[in-house]
Amino acid sequence: MTPDMLMTPEKIFLDGKTFIPAEQLPIPEWPCVVSERPQPTLTVKDDDLFFVTDTMGNISGCSLNDGNPSMGLFCCDTRFLSRLELQIEGRSPVLLSSTAEKGFSLSVLCTNPRIDESLRAETVGIRREIVLNGALFEEIEISNYSTTTVSFELSISFDADFVDLFEVRGYDREKRGRLLRLVEPTFEEGASSVVDSALLPTQPPAQKEESLTLAYQGLDGSIMESRIQFQHRRPDSFKGYTAVWQLELASHETQKLGYRVNMLKNNKSSSTVSAAFTLVQAKAAELMEEQNWVQQITRISSDKSIFNRVIERAEQDMYLLRQSFGKYKTVSAGVPWFSTLFGRDSLITASQSLMLNPQIAKETLILLAAHQGKTDDEWREEEPGKILHELRLGEMARCQEIPHTPYYGTIDATPLWLMLYAEYYAWTHDQEILEQLWPNALAAMEWIDRNTKQDSYLSYYRKSKRGLANQGWKDSGDCIVDRKGELANGPVALCEVQAYVYAAKMRLAEIARMKKRLDLADRWQEEARNLKVRFNKDFWIEDQDFCALALDGDGKLVDSITSNPGHCLHLGIFTPEKAYSVAERLRAPDMFNGWGIRTLSSMSPAYNPMGYHIGSVWPHDNALIAMGLRSLGLIDQALEVFQGLFDMTSQQPYQRPPELFCGYERNGDNAPVQYPVACTPQAWATGSIFQLLQMMVNLVPDAQNNCLRIIDPALPESINRLSFHNLRVGATILDLEFERSGGTTACRVAKKRGNLRVVIEA
Repeated sequence: MTPDMLMTPEKIFLDGKTFIPAEQLPIPEWPCVVSERPQPTLTVKDDDLFFVTDTMGNISGCSLNDGNPSMGLFCCDTRFLSRLELQIEGRSPVLLSSTAEKGFSLSVLCTNPRIDESLRAETVGIRREIVLNGALFEEIEISNYSTTTVSFELSISFDADFVDLFEVRGYDREKRGRLLRLVEPTFEEGASSVVDSALLPTQPPAQKEESLTLAYQGLDGSIMESRIQFQHRRPDSFKGYTAVWQLELASHETQKLGYRVNMLKNNKSSSTVSAAFTLVQAKAAELMEEQNWVQQITRISSDKSIFNRVIERAEQDMYLLRQSFGKYKTVSAGVPWFSTLFGRDSLITASQSLMLNPQIAKETLILLAAHQGKTDDEWREEEPGKILHELRLGEMARCQEIPHTPYYGTIDATPLWLMLYAEYYAWTHDQEILEQLWPNALAAMEWIDRNTKQDSYLSYYRKSKRGLANQGWKDSGDCIVDRKGELANGPVALCEVQAYVYAAKMRLAEIARMKKRLDLADRWQEEARNLKVRFNKDFWIEDQDFCALALDGDGKLVDSITSNPGHCLHLGIFTPEKAYSVAERLRAPDMFNGWGIRTLSSMSPAYNPMGYHIGSVWPHDNALIAMGLRSLGLIDQALEVFQGLFDMTSQQPYQRPPELFCGYERNGDNAPVQYPVACTPQAWATGSIFQLLQMMVNLVPDAQNNCLRIIDPALPESINRLSFHNLRVGATILDLEFERSGGTTACRVAKKRGNLRVVIEA
């Protein structure tokens, strides 16, 4: 509750406005148009806003219960629009084309159906443009293409349920807040009830002719508002929360309508982005910010147009996925379900994109360090030194119905933070950040040491009743299974997490040695060596000649064949013979389906090609495995993984890799099978494009010693030339060009601004 808010049982007064509970003032509802089948969707995003509609640009009042629950306008984990439905004479327009190619905007071209005898089909052209920039803007151009004047009714219906994103995802709530109606601010305390059947309006009272306000009071007392202000031509009337225009257009006349939706919490903007006033200004602001981003990143191009489209889309999506948290930005995990600060996801994506823009890694490290665990809290699974899993800002988090304030239930984010800390320094030689975050690095390592005392492995088990049962990257409830398909009992020690700990200790030992902390350097290096010896013995499945997914709570092998050991390959924890055995097994037909490597062997009793982590294929999982294959010198095999993922991505809408896709076999000309609710765009799927490029050209930065090594670069047969412009290593900016001839790939330094030493090793 803010200082400017006053509440009585019947009314709420907020900064000169008066609200009453919605049930006291019923308003007429405009019928929605029922779709015959669930519609595909369009998604646009700007910083902390995202908007999901059908391909018409509509959110039908019927659609949320018709197979598309994720549709809406969201900010800070709250749905501020649950209906936005354009109709012509009470009918849905006919779609001609639509696109969300730009990412922060969508455009739709549609026309009218036949309206009795008054309006022939395809007489009127309707062009919609929607832009996000701290608010939602729409402009609608309506054109008459007939030879005579036409008259018709156009309407836009709005509604907002203000549900928490976790409700949209299926979480049940025992109690919700209450919807509100804005009423005249002149009602005084003690006045008679405003609800009088003779006064029931066709539009809510106090709604000015050029605006509408939808409102809700959360259980925490917060007042949420969606404030809709109309521009160009104001509506002729309102029917509840439906704006209605009576249009008359002469032959070939065009009229323009428009509105802006601002999202407010306690009368302040919910978005961290300052909203423009008009759509034109919003679009200009977005294009300028995007242009600034493009100038800062490494620009990558090839001699193949389809490959360039994949790269350009990944560059743009990395820009779109950035999200502000205070004065810093990191990459949110994915739209629609994970548009927030994550530990594991943000860290892996930042690592994948170091070659694109190391600033992402810098701000990710700083943000996660700011939220590093400081106390023991079982509800949030917080512990001193631990890196968070997920931060949420919605009503359920504010009311402590979920522990995401933030929630720390992740086993791998802490070693991944340490790995990125070292990687970022290798790329940048940023002494200031190295020193600033050194105490956080020590705290993170102390957390690992506390949880691996007495030669145990880093493992997890759920402590919070609303926490995650599984706390590795495969965090669904059914994925940690043995060869019989049976679920493992906790605590669970995942194989890849031990590799992360090994890599963190080896890399931090180098930094400690540089800082003259020989005590730490020697201890961490010795602990890493001991871990490697124990790991190769304890995690090995002798009869499968493969690494176990995990050890269970009794120290027994969770002995299914999964993709997880592939994450270990490039981190050096395996002995050479075991590494090659894992690499070979991952490429067997039960794992590699032609598009990529499955999460679980198709021979497992638990295998399901449509399962989230039990048979599907994840691009980021495969990119990490490809890096491992490359580190073993298995270049052709690594390029085969790249080619499958590239072929899959080139067939996706906008050439955008999805979070995951189904594990069905690639046969002939069949297309990859989409996973029904995959996030897109999604951070580490997008980042996998840059990680695969890194795998090909094999850049090894050592900015501290002012050196970049390029070791045995190798382009696939589908690409002849590849160039990098504006690549940053330390204080140097350089352009690199790679060209394939026969079975070899040559590299040359085309341009260099700085004194970096570039060593090309064949």
